[in-house]
Amino acid sequence: MDDEYAKLIRRMNPPRVVIDNDSCENATIIQVDSVNKHGILLQVVQVLTDLNLVITKAYISSDGGWFMDVFNVTDQDGNKVRDEEIISYIQKTLENDEVLLPSLRGTVGLMPSEEHTSIELSGTDRPGLLSEVCAVLADLHCNVVNAAIWTHNARAAAVVHVVDDVTDCAIEDPKRLATIKKLLRNVLKGNNDLKTAKMTLSPPGFTHRERRLHQIMFDDRDYVKVRKTEQGNIEDLKSGPCITVYYCSEKDYTVITMRSRDRPKLLFDIVCTLTDMQYVVFHGVVHTGKNEAYQEFYIRHVDGLPISSEAERERVILCLEAAIERRTSEGLELELCTEDRLGLLSDITRIFRENSLCIKRAEISTQGGKAKDIFYVTDVTGNPVEQKTVDSICEQVGPNMLHVKWNPCHSEKLPEEGTISYFFGSLFKVRTLQSLKLIGSYT
Repeated sequence: MDDEYAKLIRRMNPPRVVIDNDSCENATIIQVDSVNKHGILLQVVQVLTDLNLVITKAYISSDGGWFMDVFNVTDQDGNKVRDEEIISYIQKTLENDEVLLPSLRGTVGLMPSEEHTSIELSGTDRPGLLSEVCAVLADLHCNVVNAAIWTHNARAAAVVHVVDDVTDCAIEDPKRLATIKKLLRNVLKGNNDLKTAKMTLSPPGFTHRERRLHQIMFDDRDYVKVRKTEQGNIEDLKSGPCITVYYCSEKDYTVITMRSRDRPKLLFDIVCTLTDMQYVVFHGVVHTGKNEAYQEFYIRHVDGLPISSEAERERVILCLEAAIERRTSEGLELELCTEDRLGLLSDITRIFRENSLCIKRAEISTQGGKAKDIFYVTDVTGNPVEQKTVDSICEQVGPNMLHVKWNPCHSEKLPEEGTISYFFGSLFKVRTLQSLKLIGSYT
C-alpha cells in the first residue's frame, strides 16, 4: 500500500525541469523539481556529468518530501549549453520518472551490457598488473571495447567491457567465461593477494561504470590509509582535501564541508559516495573558484538520524577523501589514438611496463574502429616520467599515435582556510557557538 501511495504521489507531481540561458551571464541554470526520493540527487548529477557538463555552482534543498535543486553548468570550454539536442535530452531524461527512481546497487545507470561482457576486477595494485590482464584477454581472443581502471591506496579496480574477437558480440559460453574468470583471478592474486583478489561478471541489465568503480573500491576498503614511506612518495597531507564533519544541534543535521582542488566530476564522486553509504543530503551548496571547489552538505542517515559517534565521523571523512582522490589525475597523461585491433591494449601496456612505467588510471574507449585510450602514468617510484622515457615510448608505439596531453608539475597548495565561505548562514542561523559542536563531543 505504501508503494502504491508513493507511485500515486509521483504521478500527481511529475518531475519538472527548467533550463534557463538568460538569467546568468556565464552559465546555464538548470532547475529540477520533483517528489523527493533517496538517490534522486545522484541520478540528476549523474545525467549532467555523463554529458560532460561542468557544474560550477549548485544549491540543493529536499526538506518536506520535495526535491528542488538548482545547478549552474557550462560545457567543457566554459560556455553556456546552447546545443538544442543536449537541452532536450536533459529535459526528457530528468522529467522521466523512471530515471529518477533509485536503481539497485550494481545495476545503475544507462549503459546496456547485453552487447558486451562486463568484467569487474579488484586486487592489490602492482607495476605491470594492467599489462598482465590485457595479455590474458588478448590470448583468450577477448577484444576490449572500453574500460576504466582506477588505483588508490595500493588497491586497483577495473570495469572492462569485452567482446568476442570473431563475432564482435558478448561472450556467453559458460566454459569460456569460466576460463576467463580463472586466469584473471590468477593474475590478480599474484604472489601476495590470495584472499582479496576478485573477478566477477556483471549481471545483465544496466551498469554505470564509474559508479561501479566507486562501489568496488569502497567494498575493497581502499579508504583505509596506506602510508607510503619510499623516497619521493611521502604523502603530502597539506595538498589533499580538507574535510570537516560536525553536528548542527539546532536543526539536528550533520554538516559536512569540503575544500579541495577542483576537477571534472568532483560533485558526482562525492554524491555517489554519500548515497552508497546510505546518507541523504537535505541541503547543500557547491561553489567552484579558481582551481578550488567548496562543498557543504547537511545530511542524515536514511534512518533519519545524524552521525552519532566519533568512529562514524572518522569513517565518513576517510571515505570522502578516497572519493575525491580516486579520480585525481596523477602523473603524465598520454593519449593513444589509432586503429583498433585485437591485442592493441596488450601491446601498449607491455611497452609501458618494459619502460618501467606504472599506470595510475586509464580510460579505454573504441568507436567506429578507432581506439582512443588515455593513461595516467608515473615511474615505478611514483615520480614524474622523464622526457627521454617518453621519447622512447613514442618511438616504440609508432609515429603520431601517442600524444602527451599534460606535463606533471608540483601542484599548488590550497589557499589558506577561510578563502571561500558559503555556509547556509541565513538558512540555518546558529545562535551560539555551542550549537555547532564536533561529533567528538557526543556523550
